[in-house]
Amino acid sequence: MQSPSLLRGAGYLFTGLKLLTVPGLRRFVLIPLVLSTLLFAAGTWVAGHYLLMLSGWINSYLPSWLQWMEWIVLPLLFFSASTLLFSTLGSIANLVGAPFNALLAQQVERHLTGTDQNSPPQSLMATLFPTIRSEIQKIFYYLIRAIPLLLLFVVPVINVAAPFVWMIFSSWMSAFQYADFPMSNHDLYDKEILAHLREKRLLSLGFGGATLLMTLIPILNFLAMPAAVAGATALWVAEWKR
Repeated sequence: MQSPSLLRGAGYLFTGLKLLTVPGLRRFVLIPLVLSTLLFAAGTWVAGHYLLMLSGWINSYLPSWLQWMEWIVLPLLFFSASTLLFSTLGSIANLVGAPFNALLAQQVERHLTGTDQNSPPQSLMATLFPTIRSEIQKIFYYLIRAIPLLLLFVVPVINVAAPFVWMIFSSWMSAFQYADFPMSNHDLYDKEILAHLREKRLLSLGFGGATLLMTLIPILNFLAMPAAVAGATALWVAEWKR
């Protein structure tokens, strides 16, 4: 009996973490790991710095008899701001590291399927332009939807639900972001990738949600990008590849 789709999707991220330790894959993990570490270390510092500022702003804004709401409002605002920050950093990391992530996805797939183990990986130049083009398209996809969603935070009453809507959207974007690497290696791009993700929506959200959560955990988030690339590749091989 299979576990529920959300949990099964999240499990692929842990599969990705295990794959990072496979000896033949380690050299393909190195550059994505360094990029992820640098960007998420900076992001963790920025998030901590602005948390203090946000806490001070809420304290000054709320009247004394509503100070108890700080414990509700602050975590929701911080979570929403953190997901925005780390989603942005993830997009930058994926844009810069796209060719290396494509190579990592290719080698993980070869390891999982046991095919073409001895053939050389694609050259960086062969993956450079298609992967960067794909990353830029994903950034536009993200912005077109993120900007209207962010406006929900300033609409009275609706803004109570805004953090939860944002969390679901960010989870979806994480799944889209990383599923792109193994699928684009098979010449599948935006529309085809999204069609696959919608076909198993809860599975995709489970994987994306676990990835999003990992990016919010200091130290562990350094591994987020390579683990998500490897996990998305395992997801592709197990769930969609024919």
